[in-house]
Amino acid sequence: MIHRSHVHDPQVWDQALLRLPYPHILQTWLWGAFKAGYGWQPFRWAWEDAQGRIRAAAQALYRRDRLGLLGILYLPRGPLMDPADMEAVEVVLRDLEEEARRRRAIFVRIDPEIVEAEGPRDPVAAPLKAVLQRRGWRPAQESVQFPASLWLDLTPDEEELLRAMHPKTRYNIRLAERKGVNVRPVGPEAFDLLYDLYAETALRDRFVIRPREYYRQAWTMFYEAGYAYPLLADVGGEPVAMVVIYRFGPTAWYFYGASRDRHRDKMPNHRLQWEAIRWAKSVGCQRYDFWGAPAVPTEQDPMWGVYRFKRGFGGRYVRFIGTWDYTPWPALYRLYTELIPRYLAWLRRRHWRRAGAEPG
Repeated sequence: MIHRSHVHDPQVWDQALLRLPYPHILQTWLWGAFKAGYGWQPFRWAWEDAQGRIRAAAQALYRRDRLGLLGILYLPRGPLMDPADMEAVEVVLRDLEEEARRRRAIFVRIDPEIVEAEGPRDPVAAPLKAVLQRRGWRPAQESVQFPASLWLDLTPDEEELLRAMHPKTRYNIRLAERKGVNVRPVGPEAFDLLYDLYAETALRDRFVIRPREYYRQAWTMFYEAGYAYPLLADVGGEPVAMVVIYRFGPTAWYFYGASRDRHRDKMPNHRLQWEAIRWAKSVGCQRYDFWGAPAVPTEQDPMWGVYRFKRGFGGRYVRFIGTWDYTPWPALYRLYTELIPRYLAWLRRRHWRRAGAEPG
C-alpha cells in the first residue's frame, strides 16, 4: 500500500528528493519558494510505502485565474518516480487527477525527466505513456521545459573528459587559454553585470527574457543556499561572457549563459563551459546537464547552433517523454489551450516591435 502525505519542512522535503534517483532542481523546496514570489502556490507531496520507502515525490505549483474561479497545476520536471514502478505510477496519477478536480484546475501538467529510448522498443517510456493515455492524459500543445537535452557523465577523470570531446571543442578550450580568456567565480556584486550580458544576448539572438529583478532573486536565493555557481569570463579585464550553473544532488545544470560579440574569436564560451564542468565534478556531481536541445536535431532547427556547441563537449543526447496534461473539463481545456498560444505570440510580436527588432 502506498500513501501520500503533505510535506511542510524544507529539510525533510529535500532529503526525500535525494532518496530518489537524480532529483531535479525544479522540484526542490527553494524553487517552489522562489516561484511563490511570482504568483504560484507550491504544494509538496511524498508517496511512501508500508516499509517507509519513498516511492515518489511531487512539487506542484498552483495558480488561480484573475477571477479566482479556476486554476492550473504544474509540476516542473515532476513527478519524481521510477517510471518502471507501475504501482507508484498509478497511485501518483490518480492522486494528481483528484487534486485537479478538488482545486478546480483547468488542467494539471507534468513533464517528468523520463528518457525515451531510441528505436521501436522502449521498455520504460512506452508502458508509462500507455498508462497516461489510458487514464485520459494527453500530450500538451505547449511545453514549458525543453523536450530534450545533452547529459555529460562526470565520472571519468578530466583527461578522459577532454579526450571524449570533439577535437574542435578541445582545441577551442586551449585556444581560449592561450588568448588570455580569464574565468572566475562571482557573487551578488556582479549580478547586474550578468543580467546586462544576458539582456544583450537576448536582443542579439531574439529571445524574450524576464525583468532584471526576477534573475537577481533567482540567482541570489540559489547562490546563498549553495545551489548556484556564477562564472564570468573576461579578456584583459573586459567582461565578455558568463554562465550560471545550478546544482542539486548528483546533477549540475547549465541554466543561464550569455556572451558579447567582442572577443568571440577567443572562444570564451568554450573556456567557461570547461571550467563549469570542472567545478561540477569537483563538488561531487555525477552528471552535467546542458539544459536544452531540439526534439529532433536538424540543421533547420533554430537551436542547431547551440546544440552543436553543446554536443562538442561529449554529452549524450536524450529526449524525454514530453509534457502531459490531464483535465477534468475538456471543453474549458480546449478553449484555454487555443487562446494562450495566440496570446503568447502576440506578446512576442509586441516585444520585438518595442525592441525595434521585429522578425521578418
